[in-house]
Parts: sequence; structure tokens; C-alpha cells
Amino acid sequence: MNAWLGVVSAEHVRRAVDLGIAQIGHGKRSGLARMKAGDVLVYYSPVESIGDRDPLREFTALGVIEEGEIWQADEGCFKPFRRRVRYEPFTPVPLGDVRSRLALTSTPNWGYQLRRGLIPLDGNDVEILRSATS
Repeated sequence: MNAWLGVVSAEHVRRAVDLGIAQIGHGKRSGLARMKAGDVLVYYSPVESIGDRDPLREFTALGVIEEGEIWQADEGCFKPFRRRVRYEPFTPVPLGDVRSRLALTSTPNWGYQLRRGLIPLDGNDVEILRSATS
């Protein structure tokens, strides 16, 4: 089992949870192809909506990648790639509440890596986030 951190606005995370899907990197296939069934996906939302200037900085969802193929959805002029996810009940966790305990945030300039949109996440960090939401 691997764990992944996807960086997505909270508004888009809520839609993904409602649909039971993962969509990464503005609908690109490459990030989804790195994931395997059974992997954990955690979403971090730096903002509520794309274009917002006010930071949100919350971990907003946690789920497990399900069996099945990546497919391309058709939303008119937007055709994002997606895959199925079984989301767990999860209350958003402010970064400030867990920052001092996460391997993710343990190095200087840790936030720079978030620009990639999808990064590996330490399994212990997953457990810290699971316990912080309960």
C-alpha cells in the first residue's frame, strides 16, 4: 500500500467525494496512473476555490483507491481522467493542528513540493490525519 497527497481546492474535493472519484492535476491521467488499488489518497486544500487569495490550508478528504480502470469523463469541453475511490468519513483537519507531527512538513520549504499536485505521503502521516479527524 502506498499513500498519496493530492493538492486540490476544497470545492473540487467535495465534488470528488460526492462522485466517489479521484481527479488530479486538472484532469490529467499521469497522476492517477501512479496509484494502485488499495493505495490511500489524502487531499490537501490550500484554498476553498481556485483563484481564492485567502488560504484555507486543510486536509479535506481521505479515501482508498478502488479496483478498476482509469477512464475519461466527458463534461463538454472538459474531458478529465478519473478513477474510483472509496472515501472514509473525514472531518477537515487544519494544517496547523497537525503540522508539528507530520513527516510531510518536517523539512524547510516543505510546501514547495505541493506545486507538483500529487506527492507520495508517509504512512504514519496518514494515521496522524485519520486520528485527528475522529
